[in-house]
Amino acid sequence: MTATPADKAVRAARSAAKSTVDIAEDAVEQAERKLADAAHRIEKAIAEGVDQIRTHGKAYAAEAADQIDDAQRYVVGQVRERPLAATGLALGIGVLIGLILAGGRSR
Repeated sequence: MTATPADKAVRAARSAAKSTVDIAEDAVEQAERKLADAAHRIEKAIAEGVDQIRTHGKAYAAEAADQIDDAQRYVVGQVRERPLAATGLALGIGVLIGLILAGGRSR
């Protein structure tokens, strides 16, 4: 039995469809590989960024602690040298804060 033109067209269409499906599957596999690779690179970059932030954060924290220690030593030294002046200054600051806080209540 000889194939009719319609049978040939159907076979050609099926072959073209299978070829198209194969091409689409290959494209999907390539896209999945590229996305997985990109996700891996992004994850690595984020991890490196977090490590850098941790490193810099520790350095900044150490510097801030040193500055706070220096400021504390300075204040303690000034209070020991001039205890009356330090007491008067603390009292004045307390009064100012009290006036500021009470100012909104009395009106």
